Amino acid sequence: MGQAEPHLEVSHEGNVTVIRFAERKILEEIPIAEIGEQLTNLVETNQGIRMLLDFENVEHLSSAVLSMLINLNKRVDEQGGKLKLANIKPQIYEVFKITRLNELFDIHATTAEAKKSY
Repeated sequence: MGQAEPHLEVSHEGNVTVIRFAERKILEEIPIAEIGEQLTNLVETNQGIRMLLDFENVEHLSSAVLSMLINLNKRVDEQGGKLKLANIKPQIYEVFKITRLNELFDIHATTAEAKKSY
């Protein structure tokens, strides 16, 4: 029952909305804005959403993605939901550590582990 979004694969697994990124590289401004919009729409239409972003396919992302994620996290909080991240490759996780965003986000090694933690 996944929805077709241009940059995302959305599936509902139990009471968790799992979002997988379709692209390996998330670098361009327009796709990032579109991804942000799609994710925000999901948050707005699902009060108290349990959102899990699966980064398994992602090998590169720009700093604009980080600010989009910060805004998304704020929206999820405002709506009474929870946002978790999983499967972040080591080179990308390094960026989260440098920017201290690993302290802001709830990051898990695998989607299974993240789903159990809700």
